[in-house]
Amino acid sequence: MVNFLPIIENSIQSKILEIRGQRVMLDRDLAMMYGVPTKRLNEQVRRNKGRFPEDFMFRLTKKEKNEVVAICDHLRDLKYSYQNPYVFTEQGVATLSSVLKSEKGIC
Repeated sequence: MVNFLPIIENSIQSKILEIRGQRVMLDRDLAMMYGVPTKRLNEQVRRNKGRFPEDFMFRLTKKEKNEVVAICDHLRDLKYSYQNPYVFTEQGVATLSSVLKSEKGIC
């Protein structure tokens, strides 16, 4: 059983989930935070794959994706996506800021 723990304190913390015993954020929430399309974020991750080991990011299983969609109202349209999203741990989020070429990522 996967435990999901939405933390509701502010807008960023409300996007943090606990999956597989780790606190993570979904690729689409991070893309919105950094001001880039999700497609661009994932493209940069693929181009820098060596900088994102499994303890920095992982792809959700179909079951995990369905559980996230059921719990998080803002992810309803993810239900119809044919791809399972990536999630990033705290270290993965920090690495993302170094590979994304966005004004918000540079801060």
